[in-house]
Amino acid sequence: MKKAKPFIKWVGGKNQLLEQFENYYPNELRKGTIKNYVEPFLGGGALFFALSQHYKIENAYLSDLNKDLILTYQTIQQRPNDLLDFLEQYQKDYDQTEQEKRNDLFLAVRQHFNLHRFEINYKKISDNWISRAAQFIFLNKTCFNGLFRLNSKGEFNVPYGKYKTAMIFDETNILAVSKILQNAEIQYANYSNCWDNVTENTFVYFDPPYRPISQTASFTTYTGTEFKDKEQLQLAQFFQKLDKEKGAKLMLSNSDPKNENPEDDFFEKAFFGYNIFKVSASRAINCDGEKRGKINELLITNYQYEPQTLAINF
Repeated sequence: MKKAKPFIKWVGGKNQLLEQFENYYPNELRKGTIKNYVEPFLGGGALFFALSQHYKIENAYLSDLNKDLILTYQTIQQRPNDLLDFLEQYQKDYDQTEQEKRNDLFLAVRQHFNLHRFEINYKKISDNWISRAAQFIFLNKTCFNGLFRLNSKGEFNVPYGKYKTAMIFDETNILAVSKILQNAEIQYANYSNCWDNVTENTFVYFDPPYRPISQTASFTTYTGTEFKDKEQLQLAQFFQKLDKEKGAKLMLSNSDPKNENPEDDFFEKAFFGYNIFKVSASRAINCDGEKRGKINELLITNYQYEPQTLAINF
């Protein structure tokens, strides 16, 4: 069966970093003694899909504060074939719509998505989850840069991306994702709610909204709420609490403020005593193409590791 991979585009997605991450996993994961995985800022789930198909992950707890993202994951987990019926129709509609009229199609789906958000019971799966998950995927695949952004009213407001082609209906991957998700508990929850799912034999990966490295780089509204320095410090305290009281293996990603300000030691102070490494990533969010390039990102762990030469490729 084809390997599962992220079914959506996601800002800050870790697919491009998997090869570098392979060097920093805990030794216990490679030896097979870690069988539990927790990811409280799920997003596109690239690391979950990679680890669950290469290591002995038997149980996973996945959560996020984006309601529609979690609804979509749960729909794929529980009703993939019903979802595929909707996605196939959206694919036909997009392909059969003339290029100059696709913006109208996009805006119509976006309007319906926004108008009906109050009718969704996010706590219990139902038939209207299927159409909403399909709309979420359609908008993600056809909007500008795959962004998910909410305005102050809680409305999705990203414009059309003007793509000549878009992979909306990917039956093979949706079914592969559904199979992988059968061993996962998926929750709409704050990261701190993962506490009861963490044991000594758990690998926890935190991928929070990144701390902006400049005044113009701020993008912290995936869920309609902001994640500023106060929230970053609260997460660091939770990281420390998990380390001391649970003894789990912890890894956290964030931006490297030294890309812009060599004197900014925010994370050195917040995670004093922990291991801080740098990995290289491509900057994806910038309207100026000339300013898109390689930058450093931080990887913070509470454990020692043995560097590996193996790489995971998708």
